[in-house]
Amino acid sequence: MAYTPELSMKSSCTLRRLAWALDMPMTKAMEKVFEYLPEILDSEKVCRSCRDRSKCSDCQFNFQARIHDEIE
Repeated sequence: MAYTPELSMKSSCTLRRLAWALDMPMTKAMEKVFEYLPEILDSEKVCRSCRDRSKCSDCQFNFQARIHDEIE
């Protein structure tokens, strides 16, 4: 795992309740949240703002990478 930011008390509380609702550990619930974000955020805007082009092939905001993942 790379960099691990601390959560605020509010965010930690929210994540804990989400994890309870999903009946899974907080780490798994957070992964689910991150998996869902590309579905609801503007991928083009995220890609335009990206500062690390070396990870595009693994990035879930990259439409082509998402199609490749779904095929496998």
